[in-house]
Amino acid sequence: MEEGNRTQATEFIFLGLTDRPELQVPLFVVFLLIYILSLVGNGGMILLIRTEPRLHTPMYFFLSNLSFCDLCYSTIISPKMLLNFLAERKSISYTGCVLQMYFFISFSDVEFLLLAVMAYDRYAAICNPLLYTVTMSSQRCKQLVAGVYAVGFLDSLILTYFTFQLSFCSSNIINHFFCDIPPVLALSCSDTRISEIVMFASMCYVEVTSVVTVLLSYVYIFSTILGIRSADGRSKAFSTCTFHLTAVIMFYGTVLFMYFRPSSSYSMDTDKVASVFYTTVIPMLNPLIYSLRNMEVKDTLRKAINKFLSKS
Repeated sequence: MEEGNRTQATEFIFLGLTDRPELQVPLFVVFLLIYILSLVGNGGMILLIRTEPRLHTPMYFFLSNLSFCDLCYSTIISPKMLLNFLAERKSISYTGCVLQMYFFISFSDVEFLLLAVMAYDRYAAICNPLLYTVTMSSQRCKQLVAGVYAVGFLDSLILTYFTFQLSFCSSNIINHFFCDIPPVLALSCSDTRISEIVMFASMCYVEVTSVVTVLLSYVYIFSTILGIRSADGRSKAFSTCTFHLTAVIMFYGTVLFMYFRPSSSYSMDTDKVASVFYTTVIPMLNPLIYSLRNMEVKDTLRKAINKFLSKS
């Protein structure tokens, strides 16, 4: 515990979503159902894409990685949150907090960048269809995904290091339900300015770059779609990217609201609600969005279910 003349925290205590005892069990049931649906939806999407040759295309390759990402970062948050709903002492070790923050930021960054890569994929498919197979070759797709994971995990390493090289000697009570950077920084008795600058620079690099990539891609996509003379052709072209746009608006909108709103309007309760949405709800919704709005996925899923039922 001792670090010079000061005490250093060896564990942290979460205040959680609410301190009302009568809500703990109902919230446990709700979030357990959400987590199970997320596991089933994302796991099923990955399995469906891997086993169905019809879906072995760049778009579905990226989608399977998006599902894997959703599966991972919801698993990083949800089990501990569920346990804390039923625990009297909502604690996490210092090392556990470091690891939770590192992997959460890693997969959050990966999701941000993957959605940008998927926007570029839609741009290549709609704006340059004759060169699509060359532009988005199997090797290129693997390189893009490898690059996304490398950037995400490196960025998370930097952010986690600059957060936990600070001293936590005044309090170990985190006003949140998981180890995110802002509530952890609020506990530090060190000067947090460098850490805050690093966090802002990282967000500008990852989040802003991703948003700009998506916006530019869709400017070209929409201009190309509007140039199609056939109404049926325009509808068909637009339908291939509506589900991606929905996922982008939900995820980007929530994260940008959390980290880029003015400090004068900052509220930890609002932060918790937004965090619940993008750590638990969005990973559950993404498979539904991509399956219910996509005819290829629905047809493949229907055939897989019929095949399974015929065997049984």
